[in-house]
Order: sequence, then C-alpha cells, then structure tokens
Amino acid sequence: MAETLTKHERNVASIIHASTLSKYFIPFGNIIIPLVLWTANKNEQRFVDYSGKQALNFQISLLLYSAVLGILSVPLLFGFIPNIFEGGLLHLNDFNQFNNVDFHFSSDYFNIRKLLWPAGIAGILQVALFIINIVYTILATLRTNEGEYFKYPLTIKFIK
Repeated sequence: MAETLTKHERNVASIIHASTLSKYFIPFGNIIIPLVLWTANKNEQRFVDYSGKQALNFQISLLLYSAVLGILSVPLLFGFIPNIFEGGLLHLNDFNQFNNVDFHFSSDYFNIRKLLWPAGIAGILQVALFIINIVYTILATLRTNEGEYFKYPLTIKFIK
C-alpha cells in the first residue's frame, strides 16, 4: 500500500498520530489537535481519514478508561475508611450536642495501609494506560509514516 500513498498523505497521517502526545502540553490537545487535522484532510485522502479515526477513537477510549478507573477508585478508597459516621469521628448523635464541640482525631479510624490498596491499584493501572498510550502512539506514527494502516488495541469505535 505504500506505493499508492503520497508522501503528503503519510506525513499528515503521522502528524495526526503524533499530535495526540500534545495532551502533555495542552489540556485535551490529544483530541482537539488531531480532530482539527483530521477534519481538514479527511475528505481528500482516505488514508488520512482512516488514521484520524483510529487516533481519535484510541484517545477517546483511553480518556474513558481513565475516567472510569478514577470513578471506580473513589468508592474503593472510601470503602476502606472505617465507619466515620457510625460511632467514629462523625457520630450522628454528636451533632445534637453543639455546645460541647470536641474534635478528637484518632489514628485508629484511619489505617493508612488499607487506604493504599485502592490508590495503589488505581495508580498502577493509570501508569499502564500512560505506557500503552506512549508506546502505541509512537508505533502508529512510525507505521503510518511507512504507509501501513495501523489499528490500535483496546479501542472502542466512537467514530466510524
């Protein structure tokens, strides 16, 4: 397929893939910049259209995975905090006694080792998503520059 593609098509497709790394400099640059490049060139070049869809779908999928991971880690984190409302720090009956406010914080209620499990697992998975993003973005940039049709793993097809 490399014979039928022009150098310009391969370069634009490679720039679309490489521009997804702009998220480390510009908020949501991984979606905005490839989207602008893709919409400007998708009607004239089929290879650029395919590459733009792949890059955007991959970045949106990673954003979704990261958001779901963050949303799931919050209840896990708070699930390991002991019952602070039932006989703990914020016992509901204590709110009836507003005159005698006594703030007592005990380390018995916050076991740090239990808090580190969900945070550690979520952190490891976020690092894995970061590494997957970097590795496959570089691979896609190199392969599309050679004229190959690159397909990202773990991608949900939002744009068809």
